[in-house]
Amino acid sequence: MTMRAMVLSRFGAPLELVHRPTPRPGDGQVRVRVLACAVCRTDLHVVDGELAQSVLPIVPGHEIVGVVEALGPGVDTLQVGQHVGVAWLGHTCGHCPFCSSGRENLCDAPRFTGCQVDGGFASHAIAQAAFCLPLDDLLQRQDPAHIAPLLCAGLIGWRCLKAAGTGSRRLGLYGFGAAAHLVAQVARARGTQVHAFTRPGDVASQAFARQLGAAWVGGTDELPPEPLDAAIIFAPAGDLVPAALRAIRKGGRVVCGGIHMSDIPGFPYSLLWQERELVSVANLTREDAREFLDLVRTRPPRVHVTCYPVEQANRALDDLRAGRLQGAAVLLP
Repeated sequence: MTMRAMVLSRFGAPLELVHRPTPRPGDGQVRVRVLACAVCRTDLHVVDGELAQSVLPIVPGHEIVGVVEALGPGVDTLQVGQHVGVAWLGHTCGHCPFCSSGRENLCDAPRFTGCQVDGGFASHAIAQAAFCLPLDDLLQRQDPAHIAPLLCAGLIGWRCLKAAGTGSRRLGLYGFGAAAHLVAQVARARGTQVHAFTRPGDVASQAFARQLGAAWVGGTDELPPEPLDAAIIFAPAGDLVPAALRAIRKGGRVVCGGIHMSDIPGFPYSLLWQERELVSVANLTREDAREFLDLVRTRPPRVHVTCYPVEQANRALDDLRAGRLQGAAVLLP
């Protein structure tokens, strides 16, 4: 048996279509036949060589929906034919201080899907069974393409929303892409007023935000009509940090949700004073995934996707980089 994979062999270079033998799962692993894999901004950071932990060659992609095709030795929690999701966090050590205290997202020796182990821009992928998320019931109601973005855009968005605080009545979202379009719906369902900030002049993204119920929409160079209780920055632009701090009230919080961001420029201490907080969100835990998917089961968001054949992964990445997408890009083998 052979499989197809879009492989990154050199940072900054296009992915190359490769045919290779289909791998056998090892101890504690499963082989997944990929049904859909969403494209994340983190994939751009991997391709551009902006993440120190990236290895080469690598198959990107960490928002995988697939079906279990083979079980490795010792796997008794999954079955052949079962539908699963495979997300960014692909392995943890299980015994460092962070894993032992329920913060496996900060594990000292993690392995990340599509960054250190081959991901889902392919027809097949190998994954740790313990880190696969059961999806059979969700796939009875929705197709794989519309579930795939939930596995990172949704999950990291959910962790950011929790970090922003449950008492936030007015929430700002800086960058209105795949994660923000899902978070906006979850926040509105909880009674939160959403303020969407896009690139100045990005009329299409602003219209998209209004369509999803944003109470106010503007450019990242604007201030909202009222101070925000919290703001989440999804765009990887460090100059948005001072902008978001200006937009929040006393005691408010700014959450940086990306894995990579350009340098944050200097700003006056007065923007941080009066107990404003600036925090980051790193990765996610399996508990985050269970919480969010349970929420999705009871109140599913509308997931907006643009689909591409897996062989057109480079085009999907280019469209994401250029801001030509509303919602998420998804590759289909």
